[in-house]
Amino acid sequence: MAGRFRLYIDADVDGPLVHALRSAGWDLVRAIDLYPEGTSDPVHFARARAEERVLVSNDRDMRVLAEVALARQEGFPGLVWWSHRLYSRKTHGQLVAAFELIAAEDDPFARYPIRILSGR
Repeated sequence: MAGRFRLYIDADVDGPLVHALRSAGWDLVRAIDLYPEGTSDPVHFARARAEERVLVSNDRDMRVLAEVALARQEGFPGLVWWSHRLYSRKTHGQLVAAFELIAAEDDPFARYPIRILSGR
């Protein structure tokens, strides 16, 4: 079923994008509002999984955690990931539009739970 999914925003995602997603009406929680700075990535990954929220990150280590969970056949709601370089190639509005495109798909994380945003 197409529709917006709930987000868990990792601490590495920049504030203006968080604001743009929130302004667009996305249901999100921020890691920095739940845990102190420096909390390990596995804690955030587990919290996102427990709350059935799609993790949003541009931290390479978080992507590795998702890939390991996938290899172990440990389910998780999903990950939307991009490299830090994408901030220089896309506006925050374009990134929000990318989230909207994913949300328009039927069950966007069913086939593969890791969605990588690119600079194209």
